[in-house]
Amino acid sequence: MAGIDYLDTTQGRRLAYRKTEGAGPTIVFLIGLKSDMEGTKVVHLEDWARARGQAFLRFDYSGHGQSSGTFEDGAIGDWHEDTLAAVEALTDGPLVVVGSSMGGWQSLLLCRAMPERIAGLVTIAAAPDFTEDGYWASFTEEQKMVLERDGQVAMPSDYMEPYIVTRRMIENGRQHLVLRSPLHLPFPVRCLQGTADSAVSTETALRLLDHADCPDMRLTLVKDADHRFSEPENLVMIERAILDVMGEG
Repeated sequence: MAGIDYLDTTQGRRLAYRKTEGAGPTIVFLIGLKSDMEGTKVVHLEDWARARGQAFLRFDYSGHGQSSGTFEDGAIGDWHEDTLAAVEALTDGPLVVVGSSMGGWQSLLLCRAMPERIAGLVTIAAAPDFTEDGYWASFTEEQKMVLERDGQVAMPSDYMEPYIVTRRMIENGRQHLVLRSPLHLPFPVRCLQGTADSAVSTETALRLLDHADCPDMRLTLVKDADHRFSEPENLVMIERAILDVMGEG
């Protein structure tokens, strides 16, 4: 197994990444919030791509995993900059983008920024605009007051320890929303969503499906699958979705 490499960005961040060389299109995996590139899904897909002889890129955003920075200092726009830096420096040619949870939002931002590079998109429990529609919309008046007064508020999670939501994350998120303006996806898109997901609702998946302008977009709801979407049968579904957007399904 190759070791971790590092990319220094123009913003002064150091991103940890692993790149598997191979045939195109390159599969780029975009991780979720407070996740890292050693997760079950991404490691499985890297092994799968390697066995196929297909190029694969995984990396940690700043403040995540083995990259520089702290999570509390980051925001959606920072991680979008990280994604653009990694893709531009480490890949060539067409891409198949796989985005998990917050990585689903990041994948949509990437597709909006460089649609000409995208051969296909697969989302797993995509969470577009969650800082506004999830965090801010659910905050109590007291939480909003704490956020304004202290610049941050602690949030519980079903999938990780409580984490800090900063005022900057909310405000920066508003500058990168994708469900409030036209979203043109001129390539095949496959969206996977578990019905037992307590972090991202099926309503969010349906809203994305309805909102996007895409000639070939399909949403698969998987009964009883949770947010991790990492059971063996889930991993096979992700593989099939990738093959499908590449025209090999």
